[in-house]
Amino acid sequence: MSDDAKSRPVSREQAEEAVRTLLLWSGEDPKREGLLDTPKRVVKAYSDWFRGYDEDPAEYLRRTFEEVAGYDEMIVLRDIEFESHCEHHMAPIIGRAHVGYVPKDRVVGISKLARVVDGFARRFQVQEKLTAQIAHCIEDTLRPRGVGVVIDASHECMTTRGVHKRGVSMVTSQMLGSFREDPRTRSEFLRFVGVDRR
Repeated sequence: MSDDAKSRPVSREQAEEAVRTLLLWSGEDPKREGLLDTPKRVVKAYSDWFRGYDEDPAEYLRRTFEEVAGYDEMIVLRDIEFESHCEHHMAPIIGRAHVGYVPKDRVVGISKLARVVDGFARRFQVQEKLTAQIAHCIEDTLRPRGVGVVIDASHECMTTRGVHKRGVSMVTSQMLGSFREDPRTRSEFLRFVGVDRR
């Protein structure tokens, strides 16, 4: 566990007690055999699901490479699977992110783009904010000619409760720089990520 996690204002014991309270509220007995270790498991799961609060996604983009033989065309990493949680209902958001940028004079290792997605996804989110955070992080850190981010995700807050609509996904996009200003660049990116392909 990171130093930041250790210095949180709520202790692990308090978090586990909160889970016991929710179990009681739901009508369960937290002392029954099957639920005895549930508070510990839930808190451990939360440490994984929300580890993005202990990360600075921009840090992943600070190590770059300039020896790319003058390459200045679009770079796209598509189908980056992610899991997040809705900040309104704490329900899972499961989806794929597609990230592209046009470099100026340096590129970043492609795994770092996936780590940026995870760094923001592993927090409580709304999809629109998640999309913008990823795009602006890449723009602010790499300073490329343009950035494009498209996210296609399913929200369990509407598939397992409320309107109960399964098979529905939400698509959001954020285009910056040349991706916003040049229709050809935007069109090329959208063709590469093929959001309409199933």
